[in-house]
Amino acid sequence: MVVDTSSFVFADTKPHYELLDGLRGVAALLVLIYHIFEGFSFAEVTNGAGSGIITTLNHGHIAVDFFFILSGFVISYAYDDRWSRMSVGDFFKRRLIRLHPMVVMGAFIGAVAFIADGSRQWSGVETPIGWTMLALLFTMFMVPALPGLPYEVRGNGEMFPLNGPAWSLFFEYVGNILYAFFIRRLSTKMLAMLTFALGIAHICFFAGDISGYGSVGVGWTIDGVNFCGGLLRMLFPFTMGMLLARTFVPRRVRGAFWICTTTLVAIFSMPYIAPVNGISLNSIYEVACIVLLFPLIVWMGACGSCADSATRRINKFIGDISYPLYIVHYPIMYIFYRWLIEKRCYTLDETWVVASMVVLSSILMAYIFLKLYDEPVRRYLTRKFSKNR
Repeated sequence: MVVDTSSFVFADTKPHYELLDGLRGVAALLVLIYHIFEGFSFAEVTNGAGSGIITTLNHGHIAVDFFFILSGFVISYAYDDRWSRMSVGDFFKRRLIRLHPMVVMGAFIGAVAFIADGSRQWSGVETPIGWTMLALLFTMFMVPALPGLPYEVRGNGEMFPLNGPAWSLFFEYVGNILYAFFIRRLSTKMLAMLTFALGIAHICFFAGDISGYGSVGVGWTIDGVNFCGGLLRMLFPFTMGMLLARTFVPRRVRGAFWICTTTLVAIFSMPYIAPVNGISLNSIYEVACIVLLFPLIVWMGACGSCADSATRRINKFIGDISYPLYIVHYPIMYIFYRWLIEKRCYTLDETWVVASMVVLSSILMAYIFLKLYDEPVRRYLTRKFSKNR
């Protein structure tokens, strides 16, 4: 998940909310660490040795919901006043140039990692290479895999089995399509009404735990509950971010980057909250964070600035790598998860050396692909498609 205000047809003259880039990077790093602990839980469940509850950064998956509100904020800020000079086609070219090169690369890395791991489903059944190539093709073109079909090559129902987090890019594209054809045309009052209605539906669906997951963590597969839940999970924070951008009144906030970063770490680190009398308190907590805290964090981030050179450098680096990191890290995680299952390792104490290597190699890969692939490809495509405009 990433947002962008770089030029395609028009020169950008608006101020750039640099801290929002950095906060996107913070969230991406927390997702990376969250997936380490998710691996321990997954290995336990696979080996019949645990409950499946993630004990550290338990709420790290709602970083995706934070990405959605960031995306809505920046897209509305960047494009709402440009439609008299920009066609729908221009908008989609910009979004595809920003997002899709890494979608393609993430699919390719996922296929390489899957083949290197023996082309095996989690059950141990080997997948023929033809189905892997079909999964690669479908992932490159954002065509979801239906659970149980042969090109759903890992066998656990993922929408994009070669690179699981691509599910959120699928819904990001849906959000962009709805924005271009419908949402941008709404007045601020109508947008507020839409956001309110989506908020009520969001609270009912997730606080009511319709999915039965005990969290808001839906959308990763294509079954009915996940598709509807994933769509709602994207649309509410996405429109909320747009409403925030339209009504934003800046105030000076000192130390905004560090305040927001600390708050995100605290939110994600809250331990799992057990249900009481059949009520999923864990889901209610996550809904409260999305509805109340995430808009506040985005507002503070938009109000802040990098007051010193060290903060500015940190902010820029993690902001730059955030999207590549989100895209490239999970194929590495698949191999790490397989290793955890086979070694029957379920704690950081047992695996901190390997886990550290996974984190550092993911960050290094993200930086390499950013500089040697993503940025050059985007520059080339921008020159090519902005020619004679």
